[in-house]
Amino acid sequence: MVHKKEDYKEGCYGDEVREHILEFAEKGFESIPEDEYDEWFTRFKFWGLFHQRSGQESYFMMRLTNASGILEPGQLRAIAEVARDYATGPVENPEFGNGWIDLTTRQSIQLHWLELEDVPEIWEKLESAGVSSRSAGGDTMRNISGSALHGKVEEYVESGPLLERFQEELRGDDALANMPRKFNISVTGTKSGCAQDSLNDIGFEPARKELDGETVKGFNVRIGGGLGGRQPRAATPLDVFVRPENAYEVGRGFVELYHDYGGRTNRSKNRARFFAEDWGMEKIRETLQEEYVDFEMLRAGEDFREEYTYNAGKSPDEGKHDHVGDHDQKQDGLKYVGLNVPVGRLPAEDAIELADLADEYGSGELRLTRRQNPVVVDVHEDDLEELLAEPLLSEYQPEPSPFERGAMACTGTEFCSIALTETKGRMARMLRWLNKNVDLPEDVGKIKMHYSGCTADCGQAMTADIGLQGMRARKNDQMVEAFDIGVGGGVGENPSFIEWVRQRVPADEAPGAIRSLLEAFAAHREEGQTFREWVESTGTEALVEFCEPEETDFEAPYMDDAKQSWYPFANGDEPTAGGEAVVSDD
Repeated sequence: MVHKKEDYKEGCYGDEVREHILEFAEKGFESIPEDEYDEWFTRFKFWGLFHQRSGQESYFMMRLTNASGILEPGQLRAIAEVARDYATGPVENPEFGNGWIDLTTRQSIQLHWLELEDVPEIWEKLESAGVSSRSAGGDTMRNISGSALHGKVEEYVESGPLLERFQEELRGDDALANMPRKFNISVTGTKSGCAQDSLNDIGFEPARKELDGETVKGFNVRIGGGLGGRQPRAATPLDVFVRPENAYEVGRGFVELYHDYGGRTNRSKNRARFFAEDWGMEKIRETLQEEYVDFEMLRAGEDFREEYTYNAGKSPDEGKHDHVGDHDQKQDGLKYVGLNVPVGRLPAEDAIELADLADEYGSGELRLTRRQNPVVVDVHEDDLEELLAEPLLSEYQPEPSPFERGAMACTGTEFCSIALTETKGRMARMLRWLNKNVDLPEDVGKIKMHYSGCTADCGQAMTADIGLQGMRARKNDQMVEAFDIGVGGGVGENPSFIEWVRQRVPADEAPGAIRSLLEAFAAHREEGQTFREWVESTGTEALVEFCEPEETDFEAPYMDDAKQSWYPFANGDEPTAGGEAVVSDD
């Protein structure tokens, strides 16, 4: 029997959902029958519209889509003005105020506290600037990840044309709107691995192959990557090499194959990573060749994974870990400047100012990265010093502390109904506390600390140096918010997921545990050793001992099931306690 959400989608999904959203908006939120909330809110997600959690009835989050993180001139300003004018809640967040944007790990943006009645005006404002929310959520192809600086830096194989074709022709095809589950695509053109193909349902990585005595540039293909539910998978090589002109057909072929054959019953097992695991690479490759691809597919070529440096746990001497800082573009005399936005949350006023700076010092275009950060591009080297002196860049520094540079956090209980803990505010406090209380060796420029509010792992805790996942624990006869703490994750040539070293650490004791762990790292590492390398060389028993929970002077509000939080939260409405796998529609 198919899942009930399949019945909802069969009745109405894809592009046709938009007209219903507009009708409900005109009549008001109350016009949605209460007994039909589940089916309509399921459908709304295709247009990036997510109803917020219990206690926040009538408010929505809107996720936007912009392939590979490109924001053309004027687009960030339009988004920020929408945040300023419409994305304001009934109370201010004590850490971030009211009216802000959240930068996501898929190189896009989401807005909170939107009212349904305002959606038509919001769409008009955004779409006039070329910004869309179509296919930004739900069981469909999500925002496409790509090399954030493609076209601005040297690529081994040009990725822009393929990204554009996926965006326009594949994601734009309403016949493929209704997938078994959400589906993630990535295209990497550079040798740094910054699109993180290992974490996607299908990923294209730069490769080369000797054909008829010539070296041909193209892509190798990997499928079945993803996180969540404590069941992460690194994407598996499909053993296929494609020339750039054939890559679209293979990508579309696998999307169609999964659309046609993917399961639609058990939503926790409907993801492409489990489909790929069940079918196996040989059967998928044969079916692609026989039913979906018109040219003869070649076996995989030589990839460049040994050169991957993005979140790869390597020394900074070996290459860039992220896009933060000022660096050369391939165009003579031009620079790009990557800002650091801790936990990815940017007040609307700051986002407008950033758009102004992009216009003044660059081409007006910005890029968003997979680490929740923006990049100003096309800055003339003669203007660089003046840009770096701007007050906004002292707030979102191109040279941040190691903790701020490595931090990411998901939405948490502030808006998410499946999260177990508050995230962004707590992480912001932890970063300040760690900056004051932990001394790292001078050559350690970043500690990647990722925080997810539950096991769905939207904050990518599984790929961090130090991964935190929200849990519950009993302390002083009271249920409190807590963390599971893991270490040693990362992607790169050999993706690895964190090893759990502490379970259910109360939120007020976790910073002390992290401090103890980092002090042990500083004391026992070999010269030049990165945190991931140190974890790999240190036994589990020692890591557990080093990561000792401890009460400190760290102030940890919002510990009691969010009952003391600032945001609306229905009485008696508590996230599910426990560590079971959670189905995520992130």
